[in-house]
Amino acid sequence: MESLLDACDSLLIGSAVALLSHPAFPQAAPSGIADRITGVVETFDGHTLDVASAKGQEVSVAVPDDLKVGAVANRTLADIKPGDFVGSAAVEGKDGVLHAQEVHIFPEAMRGTGEGHRPMTGAEQTMTNAVVTGVASAPEGRVLTLTYRGGEQRIEVGPNVRIVALIPGDRSLLKPGAAVRILVVQSPDGRLTARSVQAEKDGVKPLP
Repeated sequence: MESLLDACDSLLIGSAVALLSHPAFPQAAPSGIADRITGVVETFDGHTLDVASAKGQEVSVAVPDDLKVGAVANRTLADIKPGDFVGSAAVEGKDGVLHAQEVHIFPEAMRGTGEGHRPMTGAEQTMTNAVVTGVASAPEGRVLTLTYRGGEQRIEVGPNVRIVALIPGDRSLLKPGAAVRILVVQSPDGRLTARSVQAEKDGVKPLP
């Protein structure tokens, strides 16, 4: 099943391809291919990130000077408060209730990212990015009421669901051995350029 971060990547990929077709980026063509790379940092010289990918390949990715590095921090249900902007991948159970698979707490700067409720890859899998307008007790965990323009969803979050906050990082995280998750765009000549980088911080690895 597709993860919430994969769905968010789809939004970033669309933006990245749009950037490639913009005159401000003459070195790349609209036909550029966007993809996601996960793996471990081998070297980073400030401009090029060499990664041993999870697929067993050695990959070199150009990192623009102005690209910010992100990270994630583990959170708990108690950290989710009304007014937070969150994203939740969920699956509808036989009981007709949406059960969360993972929950991301977005920083204020990302409020509104991908807002709405939409299907993902599975027929019963959904993604909801919305404002928390209610937190209620459930037999196990909590039920979040998530409100977005034009609608509302109630999602049950069990005690074992992973909850993370998307937090800022910096380039010092791109050190040998650190796990990374990179959204890249490939230009027609095969060069890969990072459009987003999420890196391991304080032992917390990026989401897969």
